[in-house]
Amino acid sequence: MSTLTKPNHIGRKISRIRELKDMKQEALAQAMGTNQQAISIMENSETIEEEKLKEVAKALGVTVEAIKNFSEEGVFNYFNNFNDNSFTHGAFNANHCTFSPLDKLIESHEQQIKLYERLVQAEKDKVEYLEKLLKAK
Repeated sequence: MSTLTKPNHIGRKISRIRELKDMKQEALAQAMGTNQQAISIMENSETIEEEKLKEVAKALGVTVEAIKNFSEEGVFNYFNNFNDNSFTHGAFNANHCTFSPLDKLIESHEQQIKLYERLVQAEKDKVEYLEKLLKAK
């Protein structure tokens, strides 16, 4: 069932945005500090708590409003308008780009560093926990 037939199904909207960003459930789970199963459950939920929605939006790099207002039709309209307005008299309209590719690259790199730091911290926590268990025996 698509977002066209259930326009307020937040989980499906999250799923479609994630897919459009070419992101797997596992990657979203890592960015949110959870597991793939939790993402699957969330994407099958019709409603999601506001705080969780904020976390998802941040991990996906979109606003909460973008998730709430997402529609397949809107995506198609955006790309149709983009294609219709990208060329002016045969010349590329360079003013259409609204972000710096270099900024996006740096932002992506910073996100990877943060993810790596969280993974390292998780491993340190596991080692500490295991050491406590060994000392208790």
